[in-house]
Parts: sequence; C-alpha cells; structure tokens
Amino acid sequence: MSKIYPVGIQSFEEIRRGGYCYIDKTSLIYQLVKTGKYYFLSRPRRFGKSLLISTLEAYFLGKKELFQGLAMEGLEKDWTTYPVLHLDLNARKYEDAASLTAILNQHLESWEALYGDEKKDRAPEERFAWIIEKACRATGRNVVVLVDEYDKPMLQAIGNEPLLTDYRNTLKAFYGVLKSCDKYLRFALLTGVTKFSKVSVFSDLNNLEDISLQQAYNNLCGITEHELLNSFTDGIQALGLNSQMTYEETCESLGRWYDGYHFSTSDEGLYNPFSLLTAMKSREFGSYWFETGTPTFLVELLQCSKYDLHRLTEETATADSLGGIDTMYTNPVPILYQSGYLTIKGYDREFRTYELGFPNQEVEEGFTKFLLPNYASLPSGNSSFEIMNFVKEVRSGNIDAFMHRLQSFFADTPYELVRDLELHYQNVLFIVFKLLGFYTQAEYHTSNGRVDMVVKTDRYIYVMEFKLEGTAEEALRQINEKQYALPFAADGRTLYKIGVNFSNATRGIEKWVVEGV
Repeated sequence: MSKIYPVGIQSFEEIRRGGYCYIDKTSLIYQLVKTGKYYFLSRPRRFGKSLLISTLEAYFLGKKELFQGLAMEGLEKDWTTYPVLHLDLNARKYEDAASLTAILNQHLESWEALYGDEKKDRAPEERFAWIIEKACRATGRNVVVLVDEYDKPMLQAIGNEPLLTDYRNTLKAFYGVLKSCDKYLRFALLTGVTKFSKVSVFSDLNNLEDISLQQAYNNLCGITEHELLNSFTDGIQALGLNSQMTYEETCESLGRWYDGYHFSTSDEGLYNPFSLLTAMKSREFGSYWFETGTPTFLVELLQCSKYDLHRLTEETATADSLGGIDTMYTNPVPILYQSGYLTIKGYDREFRTYELGFPNQEVEEGFTKFLLPNYASLPSGNSSFEIMNFVKEVRSGNIDAFMHRLQSFFADTPYELVRDLELHYQNVLFIVFKLLGFYTQAEYHTSNGRVDMVVKTDRYIYVMEFKLEGTAEEALRQINEKQYALPFAADGRTLYKIGVNFSNATRGIEKWVVEGV
C-alpha cells in the first residue's frame, strides 16, 4: 500500500491513527523535555511547528499507544500524565483589540470548565495564573503550557502601531504568567515565526531558552536528506515517473526546489515539509509553500528601508540580530530570515556572523516574481507573462524586442523615487535578470555604481554595460576598452555587446547601442 501524505494535517493523533506518513522526531522531543523546562522556537510558517506542539501534547497526556514503533517508545519508561494547556493563536484573523480578547477568553473558558471559574471576572493574565495553580492542585501534577504561533496577533498588526502596542501589552502580561507560576509548571514551549524581543513580550520572560539557532535542534522541524531517502523512496519513484525523470534526477530536482534551509551552523540542510509532502502527494513539482502566503508586508519593508535587493544573495547578520525584529523598518533582514525567505548559508566563526541567502529555487523564484510588479512597470500586469516573453526574445536573439521590453519595465517610475533612481534601476535590473537566470545563464554584478551583465543562451552571448547619465556609446566603449567580451572569444555562440544609458530626466532607459562580433 502506498503512503498517505498528511498535507495540511497538524494533529499528531490524527496522523498516527489515520496511518499517515510520519517522520519520527520523537528522540529530539525526548531530549527537549528531559533537559530543560522553558523553550522558545522560531520557524517559518508551514514548517511543522503545530505538529511539534501536537506531538508534545500527546506525550504529556500520556498517550503511549500513539508512539508505538517510534523512538519515544524505547526511551520513555514512566508515561506520566500531566495537565496540558494548549493555546493556539493560529486560526483567527486579528483585526482589533476585541479579536485577541475573544480567542483568549475562548481558551480560558474551556480550561475554567475543567478547573474552576472563580476568577472569571478578572483580567486574562490573572485567570491564566489561577488556572495553572488550580490545575496543578487538582491533578497533583505540574502543568504543561504549549503556545502555537504566539506572535500571530502581532504579525497581523504590523503597520498599525496602536493596535500592535495593545496586542503586545496584552500578550506580555499573559505570557509573563509563565515566570510567576514557575512552581506549578512542568514544561512550556512557545512557537512562532518571529521573535519580538527587546521591548516586547519577552522582556519579562528571560527564563525562556531560545533554541531557534541551536544545532542540537536544527532538525526538530523540517525533513533531512536522510529522512527523505529513508521514508519516501516510493514517493520519489512515483514523482519521477510522472515527471519523466530518473530516480536520481528526481532527487536532484527535489533538493533544488525544496531543500536548503539551515537554522544553525549545521551543514545538514532541511526540506520544507509542506512543499515536499505536497509534491509527493500530487506527484508534481510546484511552488506550494510560496503560494500559500504572499509576502506583501515584507516587500513594503524592503521598499521603506530602501534596501538594495542585490544584497539578498550576499547578506550577513549576527546571531543577536537574527533573534529579533525590533529594527525591521530600518533592517528587514531578520524578518526575511525568520519568515523563511532567507536562510543560513555559511558561518564566519571568527566574527560570529551568518551568511544568508535564498534557501532554494521555490523561494528564490517565487519571491523574485512577487517583487517584479512591486518595483517595475508591467504592460500586461502579469509577471509570468512578461518574463516568459522576455526570455523568448533573449533566446531568439531579438535584441530590439527584449530591450524595448526592458525599457518598458522602467516606464512610469514614480516621481518620489527621483532621489533614489540609481538604487531603483539596480533593483529592477536585479529582479529582471535574476528571473532571466532561471531560464538562461545570467550573471549580474553591481559595484561602485557600475552595473554589468552577461547573459548566455544556447545560441547567443550578450555582454551588457549600463551607464547612468552618460551615453550608450560610452557604455559600449567601456566593454571594448576593458575587454569584457574577451573570455568568450573562442565560444562558438553569436556574441553581442550592448551599451545602455539610463537618464534621470526620463527616469528610465534613454538609449542602447549594439555591436555584433
């Protein structure tokens, strides 16, 4: 019988009782619960956080039968049952102060039905503290608190400072109970996408151990290469057959599309579990994770902070900066990392800095396509259509057509960008040629205001130089004087040199000249 893939199913009990495929993370969970008490874990959306919470809930409720055949079965001997308070903030749209209060009340009332409602007229944090104490006294066991997507209300309030402040104050007081009720607690885990750190909900919760960047728990969520090959052989074969690929080609494509996440200095990459399982179930490659959420706010942050998009492929950050998003309006990198659009690519041990980049093609292509209409003018309004035609024109050697299309991308540049035109030109060029690079060999470089480009297709090589407030002729002359085309002299493909000039007056491409070889 072929495997049943639990796409969208986040209940550990449902997965186990329903015979769905489950990647055994229980040895790491055992390590987690036996070596500490208070934890925080940040991971991107749809990366397995809810399933982790659900697994911990089943474990602390003593549901031994669900762990049959898993590592936990051989590790745990006692199977003590604890009272579990599971707070899930994921399944609601937060639009005003009342919406957060409503979902807190919903959970508090269900717990009060079990342990008593003597404090039902008090503030949420007072009721929460009372429930923890009562649950402990009623059962004779210390309480387990599991919070799924602790930051969901605040993430939805970003951009609305009064509402964000309201949510922050409410949740700061609510989560602060975990410190004041220490003697009644056995274990607590808060998960989320981001970490609102210095001036927010964690300022009173200094007893939380942040395991988000710890190598020991790098693989707590996500799927490793070993787990993929060990558990999905049949799925890989079926996907390959449907995609007309060999087993090896399918593995290579899966790695290129969905692997590459790193949450520590570990060399072992992680596959996005949602995308991987969806690809297995549908037997097709697709941008599954990216299509489940649009990074509109992240794009707004990039534009607001005047971010040079070229840095996305060569960004660096310290561990401290990756751990919080309090400076996101001036530095969007931490939230790009925490949201899963950037990941760790390397580590400089001397200076303790992380090298960041796109994790895989799904994210890189999806994010870049999403950026295009936010930076460039698209005659059709359709990113995929415009890039498809651009690629076809480049492949066919129709220089005039693809240069006119490139010129159109800069049409209607907003007047307010006049002071940042050079950055705007570079950002649009980065996006366009990054997308072109998925279908051709495109190399794009910027340094000291100079932009140069090399594009290779099966039949053509284009060497391009861009000038700002110069002339297209000057750009072409620079190609020749600095012999940019020399490395391709022995190549059998047709070579074109293209000089391009950007004009601040027209806020776009003013002219281009072409020289064939």
